[in-house]
Amino acid sequence: MHLRNVVLASLTFALGFPAVAATPASAPGATFETGGVTIWYEVRGSGPGTPLVVANGGPGFDHSYLLCGDVWDRLAKGRKVVFYDQRGNGRSSELKDGMACGLAEQIDDLDALRAHLGFEKIELLGHSWGGYLVMAYAARHPARIAHLMIVDSAAPKIQDTVFLFKNIYPETTAREDALAFAVALGDEKAVTADLHEYMTMLFYTPEARDAFMARSTSFAYRQKVNKAVWDDLQRFDLNPELPKFKFPTLVVTGRYDFNVAPSVAWAIHNAIPGSELAIFEKSGHLPFCEERDAFLKRAEAFLSK
Repeated sequence: MHLRNVVLASLTFALGFPAVAATPASAPGATFETGGVTIWYEVRGSGPGTPLVVANGGPGFDHSYLLCGDVWDRLAKGRKVVFYDQRGNGRSSELKDGMACGLAEQIDDLDALRAHLGFEKIELLGHSWGGYLVMAYAARHPARIAHLMIVDSAAPKIQDTVFLFKNIYPETTAREDALAFAVALGDEKAVTADLHEYMTMLFYTPEARDAFMARSTSFAYRQKVNKAVWDDLQRFDLNPELPKFKFPTLVVTGRYDFNVAPSVAWAIHNAIPGSELAIFEKSGHLPFCEERDAFLKRAEAFLSK
């Protein structure tokens, strides 16, 4: 899930899911208050390792799309793994009229979650738009990072993100183009249809795609959040921040990620001194879904350093 502008322009992992404004089914978790909003979170595991906090993609999606296998529970055998729904999404409170929801608020919410849980340092993983968020968080709070994992992330300057959908799936993007006007007007049926088309382009194998889409009605998407964050991101450029990173960093991409071309991950890797690059050869935008064992092995090896 990646940033796709409200018109669902393309980068979102906006994991576009059919449940346009749905609230996910109840799940274990807790909430806390910060910055005028309620943030929902869930902690899995209780091992002694440094806690891993996971920032999902979107913007505008809840975290539930991440839960496509047992990777996180296996990681949680050695450490706490924390998921949360970003402000305005999922089980977190909806945005009130006029409430700020830009990059600064997203960074503050993430740090408030860390502080609420009493973690001095965290392992931090961000996927898609979440990859951009964790780079921004790391730039503001470098002392809080033990290890950073940037997974299929947007470019440090959003406008530089390379989308390949139209080159690989011209028939699918043509169907999206036909929906664009209605989507821009906020037509929920059009948004649902557009997100459905979008999701079909995220995978390397039809099997992974079909399994993912069978779960997609449980995902929640809020167009209001997508627009607020996407519009705000246009004014930032994280490129000057990346060479300052001094903590261990792993940059991850799927070889067949058409949502964010692997060239973006390569550029991020080259910009961060001493960073590692992992390319998953049989994955699209979600290697933790398509190559679970390989992803887990690589993540555990990195976090153990």
